[in-house]
Amino acid sequence: MCKNPKRSKRVEKLLNSSEAIIEIRDLQYTYAGSNKPTLVIPEFNVKKGEELFLFGPSGTGKTTLLECLSGVLKPTSGSLKVLGHDLVTMSSADRDAFRAEHMGYVFQSFNLIPYLSVIENIELPLHLSPVRKSRLGSVDTDMVIRALCGNLGIGELLDKKVTELSVGQQQRVAVARALLGKPDLLLADEPTSALDADHREKFLKLLFELAELYGTTVVFVSHDRGIENLFSRSLSLESINRATS
Repeated sequence: MCKNPKRSKRVEKLLNSSEAIIEIRDLQYTYAGSNKPTLVIPEFNVKKGEELFLFGPSGTGKTTLLECLSGVLKPTSGSLKVLGHDLVTMSSADRDAFRAEHMGYVFQSFNLIPYLSVIENIELPLHLSPVRKSRLGSVDTDMVIRALCGNLGIGELLDKKVTELSVGQQQRVAVARALLGKPDLLLADEPTSALDADHREKFLKLLFELAELYGTTVVFVSHDRGIENLFSRSLSLESINRATS
């Protein structure tokens, strides 16, 4: 386990508590047409407030696990609770609504919409979830977005098309979109793979500062162990996924 020494008292209190945001029991996932499961996870928990780094080489099920955690995929069997709600028992529509309300997702390729501006891409979660929008309270949405983007160093880019941005700038747009509306859980699928070491570290420190500010738990998967010391906990996916043994 690796711990980031710069922790606030609030985060330390959360990490020392037993309250879990993710609880997995006897989870299995098998892709259609396959005879072998991709995931076999007897038990796995994530505490509220954690910044968890899950590492492993390609083929160990990292992206599949994130897609199960987000509700994009429905596990074949077992229990997968997020905020006390079992995603396995939910319908596809209910999982979609739950994800929109409670989760942010940063994809490896960012999945920004090329014909929209930066601010239009960032606003998308608020159009998909009244709950996320309500978390902003009475504060003007445009003001919130500009403050968030100012913190991320992209405040001057809001009216540009995302196709005009560098990879690093697109990455920050994806993070702003994922964090807008203060989601309970942020899932990140190797979003730093295109950055050099210096930019990776700066990006992650900024991400953690904002996640702590918003009370957001982070689950980050990657094959790059060079960044694991920045997280509050690191774990090999192979150590919890029996399908890889």
